[in-house]
Amino acid sequence: MDKRRVVITGIGVISALGNNANEFWDSISNGRSGIGPIKGIDMSDFRFDNGAEVKGFDALEHFDERFVEWLDPFCQFGIVSAREAIVDSGIEFTEDLQEKTGVITGSCLGGQTTLDDLFYKTYALNKHRGRPGNIPAIMANAVASQVSMEFGLKGASFTTATACSSANHAIGQAFWLVRQGTLDAALAGGSEAPFSYGHLRAWEGMRVVSPDTCRPFSKDRNGMILGEGGTMFVMESLDQAQARGAKIYAEIAGFGMSADAHHLTMPLAAGAAKAMRQALEDGGIAPGQVGYVNAHGTATQANDVMESEAIRAVFGSHADNVAVSSTKSMHGHTLGAAGAIESAATILALHNDLLPPTANFTELDPECNIDVIANKARPAEVEAAISNSFAFGGLNAVLAFKKWTGN
Repeated sequence: MDKRRVVITGIGVISALGNNANEFWDSISNGRSGIGPIKGIDMSDFRFDNGAEVKGFDALEHFDERFVEWLDPFCQFGIVSAREAIVDSGIEFTEDLQEKTGVITGSCLGGQTTLDDLFYKTYALNKHRGRPGNIPAIMANAVASQVSMEFGLKGASFTTATACSSANHAIGQAFWLVRQGTLDAALAGGSEAPFSYGHLRAWEGMRVVSPDTCRPFSKDRNGMILGEGGTMFVMESLDQAQARGAKIYAEIAGFGMSADAHHLTMPLAAGAAKAMRQALEDGGIAPGQVGYVNAHGTATQANDVMESEAIRAVFGSHADNVAVSSTKSMHGHTLGAAGAIESAATILALHNDLLPPTANFTELDPECNIDVIANKARPAEVEAAISNSFAFGGLNAVLAFKKWTGN
């Protein structure tokens, strides 16, 4: 069977850079950072106090009050961004299309806020009667299930949990399911809400969170900044999208994944490079066609050097012509949602011929021998781009996109 081409026709975003895709793009294209003091938790005795929190989001503007207790913030972000993507796409779910549309999401934490609150009440306050909505709110597949039920989508639906590669794995699997004909359309992406007291304490213990801000690839970088939010896409076969006259943002062309089989927290350039090569091969994209890499770029000492080495290994001398940025410098590291939010940045960059910058950039680390887009967006029309996600545990997932030119 011939492989079907797959396109992105709808985008929904909630992040520290805005509560819809337009606000997100306006912030990211202007290099505005959403990083600031964490407001939702008392951070007075932490080693760090900055994060990239969603701002101005009121759950009661989107959900009935009686229903909110069944929805952890990570689920709220996922559902609302899915709704936006569906409206943006203009897709109408007929009975036949409902049967062939799935929901594939990524989250490495699930309902962390709900879980932390439950444990605090159970262990610290000795309250042993929990809310009936706790388990449905905690489960990592809550977004996939809730979106499926809300829109009557009955195709293959599930959730991936591969730490910081979760969303890229979800989007990649959705892409393959549409390409092979198992699905005609999919809602795919990821969401995360990591700002709970216990979870922040766990990150504090790792000593990888910056005390000030996120400066990927900078010589003076000193760690990552956590973020929250969600992004969902409508993806569908090209034939279906064209038949209904849909707006097309970009073509999703390839997906690659690999395992380092090396170390739980120390990444390996060979594993990252393998996933990047596989994404290009899967999409039939020559390295010379790629003009932009949305990097994993966490601003940790280990990741940025490793990723720079991997980019050099994949692109060789063409790496000099490949612009690189880490948008985590603006929306933070959203863990299981990172790949989705960064795919939105990549897709919109292709669509608008404008490559987003690495904010907070100071001086290039000599060990990061790549072309970093520093602080200001760069106008450029590129043919293809990739978005990297490299997770703890050495699990790598890379998505390859092509600019949509109408053919």
